Amino acid sequence: MELLYASCVGVLVFCGVFLILRSRTFPVVLGLTMLSYGVNLFLFSSGRLSLNSAAVLGYSEVYADPLPQAFVLTAIVIGFAMTAFVVILAIRGRADLGNDHVNGQVPENKKKGKV
Repeated sequence: MELLYASCVGVLVFCGVFLILRSRTFPVVLGLTMLSYGVNLFLFSSGRLSLNSAAVLGYSEVYADPLPQAFVLTAIVIGFAMTAFVVILAIRGRADLGNDHVNGQVPENKKKGKV
């Protein structure tokens, strides 16, 4: 189970970093979102992955650590607000500049019709 969990975190982080390095704004927004999901999973795993453990003290001999769960819940709220802000920034940049490239300039090979 730990190998599957770690590989999911690794794939999310890798895909997030790959998308952040793109030249368009929409893949950058998706990359930031995927990177935040990977970090949330990593934070959640810091509380030790355990099966059949109680979330509340006193109900079981083994219990889940509530601190990483609180961190992840806070990170989800912050990530949602950050994603909404970056989407609005991307829409505003597209409206002002006329394109959706990160630096605001269309590359030369795109201007001439080359792909």
